[in-house]
This record gives sequence, C-alpha cells and structure tokens, in this order.
Amino acid sequence: MEVVRLHAHGELRLHDEPEPAPAAGEVLLQVKAVGVCGSDLHWFTEGGIGDAQLEKPLILGHEISAITDGGERVAVDPAIACGHCEFCERGHPNLCDNMIFAGHDKTDGALREYASFPARCLFPLPDSLSFADGAMLEPLGVAIHAIDLGKLRAGMSVGVFGCGPIGLLIVQLARLSGASNILATDILPHRVEAAKGFGADQALLAEAGRELDAILTAIEGRGVDVAFEAAGEQEAVDVSVAAVVPGGKVILVGIPADDRTSFSASVARRKGLTIKLVRRMKHTYPRAIELVSKRLVDVRSLVTHRFPLEKTAEAFAVAQRREGLKIIIEV
Repeated sequence: MEVVRLHAHGELRLHDEPEPAPAAGEVLLQVKAVGVCGSDLHWFTEGGIGDAQLEKPLILGHEISAITDGGERVAVDPAIACGHCEFCERGHPNLCDNMIFAGHDKTDGALREYASFPARCLFPLPDSLSFADGAMLEPLGVAIHAIDLGKLRAGMSVGVFGCGPIGLLIVQLARLSGASNILATDILPHRVEAAKGFGADQALLAEAGRELDAILTAIEGRGVDVAFEAAGEQEAVDVSVAAVVPGGKVILVGIPADDRTSFSASVARRKGLTIKLVRRMKHTYPRAIELVSKRLVDVRSLVTHRFPLEKTAEAFAVAQRREGLKIIIEV
C-alpha cells in the first residue's frame, strides 16, 4: 500500500509498505479522506509539537474517514483513550494518562491507503455525509469542546480571534448557541471574509494587536463575554485578554509554535478572568454528526482544496502558505 511518512521537518516521502494487520478489537480500514490540521503543520514545519519530537519517520493525519473491511462508511476518532485511568473514569478521556493519538509522537496516522483502529473509535457516517464531511468531524469536535468550555448562553457576545477552520466552526457554533454579537479577526483577508459568511456580525483584519481599538468600537466598548483564541499566536492571546469583559472567559484553542503562552497577569487578575485551555475533545462525534446531518453546521464549504495521496507534499505546501481554508487529502 502507499504510505506518506514525515522524515524530517519539511520532508515528506511516499513509501510502499505492507497493509497493517489489525490487533484484537481493531478493524481494518480503507482510508478515504484525511484533513490537514494545524497540528500536522507543526510536525511538518517544526518536527514536533511541544515535548513530542520526531524520532522516526511518522505517518501524519488524524482527521479521518474510511470504509471498514465490512463495507461500512465511518468517521474515525483518532484519540485512543485507555478507558480505565482516573481521568477516563471521571469522563475526561481527552485527558487520559495513557492516550494514544493517531499521527502524533510515535503513533502513525492515516496518510496511507489502509489503517487499523479500535472498533470503539468508529462512528457510522450517514449517507448524506461525504467522506470529506466525515474527516471534518474531528475539527468540528474540537470546536464543540471549546464551546462547551465557554459555557455560552443565549444573548452573550463572543470574540473569535483566529479564523482558520476551527475558528470558523466556533463562529458557526456560537451563532447556533444564541450569541447576540460575534466578532472575529484574522491576519488573512480571505479568512476575514469567510468569517462574515459563516455568521460573524463583525470581522476585522488583525494587525499585531493594533486592531484592539477597532474591536472595542465594534462591540461598543463593553468587551465580549467569551473570547476564543484560535490562532496559536501570542498577539491573539493578548487581544483576547484585552477584549473580554471583567468576569469573562478566555478559551485558548490554538497551539503556539514556541510552546509558550503568556498574558498580562495584572489585567487578567483585575478582570477576574477564567482562562481555559482546550485539549482535543470528548464525547463529541455523535453531536458533530447530528449537527452536520441536520445542516445546522456547514463543514463542506470549509473545504477549499483536495489532493490525492501522492501529492501530499504539495498539499502541505499549500497549507503552509495558508491558502484557502481546509485541505483534504483523498486516498
């Protein structure tokens, strides 16, 4: 089978390898679609994320849809929690002590023709959802988890700082949750325009924090009740903290390239802010499938580029240049 492995930062190679043999409790999958995620780009451009560094050639890809060896169309949860540690038993599998995650650290992902996953990680796809839709359920799950952490209520005002695919999904979910005013920013003009199309009331071009006055003017000086930082950039964190109201929440979704996030302690303390960090997702696939099936959330319009597996290197180059929105690799 064809496989794409990351050998060093910026170096993807196509290989011919044997099909995997499923272990007990696993199902052999024919991979159909894989999304290119921002975390994949960290591996591609930096050779790792935080303390997880590339030690051997790694197959990336964790936004996955596939067909089982029995012919069933499925979306695949890439997070394999142990199910028996303290945090799994508390209902927080995303914080599992023994987490295995596809395309991360030493665990191969889905940029290959065939892969095997535990049956409990598979979720049947309705006929109305395409394979690309199925791959988009993973980033939608992260956005759902972020919204859950924000505890949105009808009538709240929301800021979304960073409008890549997850930020744009947060915009849609905030609207669906009854937010009365949604403000969004990004450094790329085409993403600012996309935010408007997906439901932001105001969308502004980010300019290294210089847009704060315009943000406060747009929200009539009050600030937002909940700020979602989805850029992975320090400037977006600073603006989130500055733009949120006293007693508000800042939800940090983005992954910083230098593995550091900071904020003004005096501002955060005086405002009495609640700051939460998003760790993947938990129990979100059934909800994500319902939202997309009922057309309450649009994932399909986020897909702007498609590439075959043999052009994965080209796909990553396009993603690195931040062209379009979501890139899907079709296997």
